Amino acid sequence: MPKQHPFPREATLEVRDNCLCLHLQRAARVVARRFDEVFRPLGLTNGQFSLLMSLNRPEPPVMGDVASLLAIDRTTLTANLKPLERRGLVTVSPDPKDRRSRRLALTDKGHALLAEAYPLWRAAHRDLESLIESADRLRADLIHLS
Repeated sequence: MPKQHPFPREATLEVRDNCLCLHLQRAARVVARRFDEVFRPLGLTNGQFSLLMSLNRPEPPVMGDVASLLAIDRTTLTANLKPLERRGLVTVSPDPKDRRSRRLALTDKGHALLAEAYPLWRAAHRDLESLIESADRLRADLIHLS
């Protein structure tokens, strides 16, 4: 005879069927894998694409601004920058106004890779949006949550 546990199975099913966190995590993983596949020929992941795109600004941003935009901590950002630096796609340099701070910039090679990746992103994004009943509403709700 199976051992009876005091926590009800119904609660587990409730979480499985209703938990927004669980469903957002699952959807995020599926979407991330789709974009990883799209960017694979360029040697990029979806996260690297987002990071490179976040650096496409008139002035090189400081690390804190990029970390905030990507909702990651500075340590994770530093780790994510290293392979992009090694590939010559980004530079990290001291901020001339505050030597403790670092500025992040795309190199010419980084700009060229973004130009190559962007059409792939657009096509994959268009395909993904076609699968979502109300992509604009979903986007607005996700922006509101963050």
